[in-house]
Amino acid sequence: MSTKTLQLEFDDNQLLPQLFGSHNAHLARIEQKLDVILNSRGNAVTISGSPELAESAKTVLTGLYARLKDGFDVDADEVDGAIRLLSAEADGNGAIDPQAYAVQTRRRQILPRSAQQAVYLEAIDQNDLVFGIGPAGTGKTYLAVAKAVESLVKGEIDRIILSRPAVEAGEQLGFLPGDMREKVDPYLRPLYDALHDMLPANQVAKNLENGQIEIAPLAFMRGRTLGDAFVILDEAQNTTPVQMKMFLTRLGGNARMVVTGDLSQIDLPAGVESGLRDATRRLQGVKGLDVIEFSEEDVVRHPLVARIISAYNRTDSEFKR
Repeated sequence: MSTKTLQLEFDDNQLLPQLFGSHNAHLARIEQKLDVILNSRGNAVTISGSPELAESAKTVLTGLYARLKDGFDVDADEVDGAIRLLSAEADGNGAIDPQAYAVQTRRRQILPRSAQQAVYLEAIDQNDLVFGIGPAGTGKTYLAVAKAVESLVKGEIDRIILSRPAVEAGEQLGFLPGDMREKVDPYLRPLYDALHDMLPANQVAKNLENGQIEIAPLAFMRGRTLGDAFVILDEAQNTTPVQMKMFLTRLGGNARMVVTGDLSQIDLPAGVESGLRDATRRLQGVKGLDVIEFSEEDVVRHPLVARIISAYNRTDSEFKR
């Protein structure tokens, strides 16, 4: 097999520690995932490997360096995302420029880390209602919150409303200790975590206090009209069809909705239909909405998570035989 050697030189030595990673961890990651050899010396990197893979490694490194030059951080997840997007292009999905889908929040710029994440972000831009369906770790809720924060920062909406059904593994709110806020906070903690990743803590607190950001269980949505808002329903697989219909019909003027869920993790009582599954069946072909489905290939958490999900999917199908 033919081998190609390329040399890259970078003009800002101060950015190289972030580009290469601690103890060259980022370079090692690229070597492992793209089956190339990278040698760094000073401000230069030599790439050796098959012609196609050497060019891929060059594309990844130059893209990450450009991100650093623009003032944004590069970590292991960004490295994995750049490689994942490049793999999607190699699979025939066309070139994907992550910057074209960049989401800007107060604390960071967020880029898609898979081809399907780019499709998802584009769908949110183009539709008033988007369903994001897929396994944990695919970024469906995180990206929705990022788009909501971006819309609020830009003044496109007046408020963000984040909701979840309070159904987890058979527990009910009435049996939990504390007042109503203490009862619901554990269910909504992932939404708080996403907000704090995108906005300064004092701004999150201020917006929660003045109502620009509202986090509430699904039951609190009944009877409301949600206008001038970006509304997100998370863990929607745990809604009933009646609850889902109630939520979807809250949509008011100048509002957008994103509904996320994982149909493999339904905690409803046996025999109760998931409102998420029911809605996506009923609403096929309805203009103004889109359904984006993620798979284990889109998992952007620890690589083991994707393999765990794949193993569960495989054994689930075997057990059903």
